[in-house]
Parts: sequence; structure tokens; C-alpha cells
Amino acid sequence: MLHLSESERRGRPGTGPGYDEFLRVPALSAGTYVVPAGGVDDQQPHREDEVYVVLAGEARFTGAGETVHVHAGSVLFVPAYEEHRFHDVTVDLDVLVVFGPAETDPAG
Repeated sequence: MLHLSESERRGRPGTGPGYDEFLRVPALSAGTYVVPAGGVDDQQPHREDEVYVVLAGEARFTGAGETVHVHAGSVLFVPAYEEHRFHDVTVDLDVLVVFGPAETDPAG
């Protein structure tokens, strides 16, 4: 078992917007993704399946040609290689992200 404190789950202090991984095993990796209000989500498709759980904030999310409004409690599944993006972030977005298997370097 592994128990992570809130500070461990929230990544490193002062790293600002972006993705902070806090867990990695071969079968999955997890982290938090932060996009400030008015910010830009410039991520590229991943080679892994991905689950997003919106912890706080409000935005729109587009994937597979569909756009939905997301807010605290929203859960999204994105299959590997699918183009997707958060946009129109109106309230700072804080998202739990889980990759299966563990995320790999997109360039590798």
C-alpha cells in the first residue's frame, strides 16, 4: 500500500500550471493537472488511455469531436491517441489524471 498526503498529491510547491506526477508503477501513473482561468491547455495526444477527474474549476473539454462543460465531479475517459483539450477555462481547473499503463514520453 502507498498512502499519499495532500501535499504529496498536489505536486511540488511553486511549480505553477501544468502536470505534476505523484505516482508511477508499470500499470499506471497519476498526477494533478492545473490550468488557470484563461490559461491554455497545450497537451498533445498520449499513447495511453487516460481518465480525468475534475476536482475544482470550470471549463469546456473537447475530445472525439464532442465538446462538454466540465466542473468539479466531472469524469472523462480519453482513449490512447485521441486528440483532446480543456479550453475556455473560467475558474482555475484542478484535475486528477490517471494514465494506464504509465505515461511514456510522447517523443520516445
